[in-house]
Amino acid sequence: MKAVLSTLLCLWLCSAPLSAQPPCSYTRTDSLCIESALHGEAQTTLDFARLFIDRPYVAHTLEPFDEERVVVNTRQLDCTTFVETVLALKRCRQQATTRFADYVDALQQLRYRGGQLDGYTSRLHYFSDWIDDNSRMGFVAEVQAPNPPFTAVQRLRVNYMSTHPKSYRLLKKFPKMVPAIARQEQQLTGRTYRYIPKSIVGNSQLLRQAVRDGDVIAITCSKPGLDIAHLGFAVWQADGLHLLNASMIHKKVVLEPLTLYDYLQQHPSHTGIRIVRIREK
Repeated sequence: MKAVLSTLLCLWLCSAPLSAQPPCSYTRTDSLCIESALHGEAQTTLDFARLFIDRPYVAHTLEPFDEERVVVNTRQLDCTTFVETVLALKRCRQQATTRFADYVDALQQLRYRGGQLDGYTSRLHYFSDWIDDNSRMGFVAEVQAPNPPFTAVQRLRVNYMSTHPKSYRLLKKFPKMVPAIARQEQQLTGRTYRYIPKSIVGNSQLLRQAVRDGDVIAITCSKPGLDIAHLGFAVWQADGLHLLNASMIHKKVVLEPLTLYDYLQQHPSHTGIRIVRIREK
């Protein structure tokens, strides 16, 4: 009953015909948080990101329902939902829109292939797929030059979801979706992207020119079947580049006290960083 009321409330607040709105889920706290941010003074990506510092880290918040919905959860964030939450707010600011409905639409555009919600498999589960799709729509652009520092090449070989379906609640419950996920993985496999290897993610003038405050940092990894291990936003400080992220280690959204160079060295499977930049409109 609560889920039904949540969906109806979302449709009502969005002030649009019922047929025009996707199924969504949120609490009053979430809508007030978004509306406050949209009517506040935040302008830049980092302005919006800093609004969520100390927010608890919680994984798997997008999958409480069997039916796919646009889940708005500002109370609990993981690395991906943190990035999406912030970028949806930034997109609304770029478009000078301030309604909660505008935010829901922006979030849907970011999270689903072609901006269309069509079940679980329409969500952009692999971040490489997310980057490519949002680049096609003109919201972001991946930075892959100059060389150096983009001296390394990542060749995708992704299959983690289809080979570990029991790790995903909905794939475990609805195994008929696994072949569709496998086909998406096959389409991604073989694509190549330039990245900065972790050995040179230091406090250099070259890196300061290549990476800007507010860029999305996607940490590449060597774990079989995966492309990206973690996400966050670039923040330059006097001692070097830092990561503003929803941290599983710190259990909250935090500006990582370690430089990104030191952080990467502590994770043997991390190989470097890809850089995604929001297009200014």
